[in-house]
Amino acid sequence: MNADFGRDIAWLGSSHPVSGWTCDRAEFIGIGQGLAAPQALESQHTLRQAAGVGPDPCWVMQVELKLEPGESDVVVFSFGQAASLAGADELVRMTTRDADQALANVQAQWDELLGAVQVRTPDRAFDLMLNRWLLYQVLSSRCLGRCGFYQAGGAYGFRDQLQDVMALVHAWPGFARDHLLRAAAQQFVEGDAQHWWHPPSGKGVRTTFSDDRLWLPYAVAYYVSVTGDDAVLDQTVSFLEGPQLPPHEESQYFEPTISHESASLFEHCVRAIQVSRGRGVHGLPLMGCGDWNDGMNRVGWKGQGESVWMAWFLKSVLDEFMPIAMRRERADLVSEWTLLSQELMTAVDTNAWDGQWYRRAYFDDGTPLGSASNDECRIDSLAQSWAVIAGGGDPQRARDAMEKVDEMLIDRDAQLIRLFTPSFDKTAHDPGYIKGYVPGIRENGGQYTHAAVWTAMAFARLGDAGRAYPLYAMLNPIGKSDSRLTVQRYRVEPYVMAADIYGESPHTGKGGWTWYTGAAGWYWRIGIEELLGVRVRDGVLRIAPVVPAGWPGFSVTLRRGRTVYEIEVVNSAQTPSPTSAKAAPGRWSLQHDGQPVSLEGGVPFVDDGARHRVVATLA
Repeated sequence: MNADFGRDIAWLGSSHPVSGWTCDRAEFIGIGQGLAAPQALESQHTLRQAAGVGPDPCWVMQVELKLEPGESDVVVFSFGQAASLAGADELVRMTTRDADQALANVQAQWDELLGAVQVRTPDRAFDLMLNRWLLYQVLSSRCLGRCGFYQAGGAYGFRDQLQDVMALVHAWPGFARDHLLRAAAQQFVEGDAQHWWHPPSGKGVRTTFSDDRLWLPYAVAYYVSVTGDDAVLDQTVSFLEGPQLPPHEESQYFEPTISHESASLFEHCVRAIQVSRGRGVHGLPLMGCGDWNDGMNRVGWKGQGESVWMAWFLKSVLDEFMPIAMRRERADLVSEWTLLSQELMTAVDTNAWDGQWYRRAYFDDGTPLGSASNDECRIDSLAQSWAVIAGGGDPQRARDAMEKVDEMLIDRDAQLIRLFTPSFDKTAHDPGYIKGYVPGIRENGGQYTHAAVWTAMAFARLGDAGRAYPLYAMLNPIGKSDSRLTVQRYRVEPYVMAADIYGESPHTGKGGWTWYTGAAGWYWRIGIEELLGVRVRDGVLRIAPVVPAGWPGFSVTLRRGRTVYEIEVVNSAQTPSPTSAKAAPGRWSLQHDGQPVSLEGGVPFVDDGARHRVVATLA
């Protein structure tokens, strides 16, 4: 019996009279028979209402129907869970009686959520994924079910859903807000957080992962900037308490206690940043037992290993969260974090550059990882893409690093963007359990799509439409099933993102872990915000597309509450426009509800219940 749910009542109901039922799988299937022709479906066989402890359990309900020629009938089966028999009885009656209305309500709710942002471009495959499918994957698999065909756990991951809900800020801001507070409540008083936890008990894992805690201020800063909801920062949230990890121990699983200490969400974010300031001998952040790549859990497990990627990520967190600290007149934090940001970039320039690209990390003993001196994992995409995404380092080095990503990690023939190369196999330095994967599988040298979308994002940030868009399209699962040959190679669903795609023969191009992947939310955001360039920040809508030069234009409909913004982008070099003469060559002109506005100032984004029209024209 499950300790968390054992006292509840599970129920199964029917809108028609029940002629038989059983909880015994053997009775349903029959001796010597199988699921292709179970005994229970034979004529005149009535189930004997078997229940109790012992049999192989199942749940079967039998209903008899007699139909005349041309006649039809509808039977509604429903099942669920309730706290009592009375509650179960009420749910049975309600669901079987009002099934049609309940279904209509569900469909209307999905339409409302998934229709909040709609795009129309010259690329039909692009539109299909951005309209509905990606957000459906994020919400149904990642946020509500927290499961997939290969992931049946149901736990929250601290870093996982914080990234996911950023894609829902337009469609369901209330859900995103709730999760920020939910995640903050899983932070220990010391500032670290549970790597994952199971509701409702809260049992979970305390680890030394270095990046988990920082996704809280990163996601909070994004949510506040897009929605303008500063009030969430003042929400009071409790902390957790529990045993701290002994030296050199990666994790412990236990049920923490809720602390008497609580603080505002803002202070939770500050605590996450403050506890992440520790750095090693190279001036780079300590890696702990992982830094987004869980499989590299032995690189810094002794407490001395350092992460180059964490330097970029911490820099991004500081840049995103410092404006909030400024608005709250925390000059002490702004001063401290400005110095920290500068020191991180000095360390990166001094100790992370390998000559042609950025190193990935340093082992506990000071040996570099992701270096030309390595036989395996010579270059890792993460340190290169985030050099562009975070900014702050040498811009020419960042560009050169992305050139090496293009040369060494992008396989256009196989339609892959590898996480790193070569795969781990026989290296003397143990990077962790990632080495246990077969070379080319999952994080070990295959395409780990979560990181691959950051590669496309980096090229978009560089303004390189010639590579950003084709790489983004390369990741679209629709294109991996557009012929008999590609279907036979890919072999997984063509309508959801796959967490990984295998990168070495004989499995090259085969899709791996589908549905449950953080790549879905990032892929949606990069399509909307980086390629189509439609961004809402601090109450202003700005448009800065990075799309193919041959596109005549595209449109985006953005809805918040009862307010609708209809955005049309016109490339007048492809399609003559009446407004094109008003813009200088190579310059954008912008109109809001028929009135010209400055491109630099953008368009005020207000929830006023009205319908607005925005036209951006490239002359």
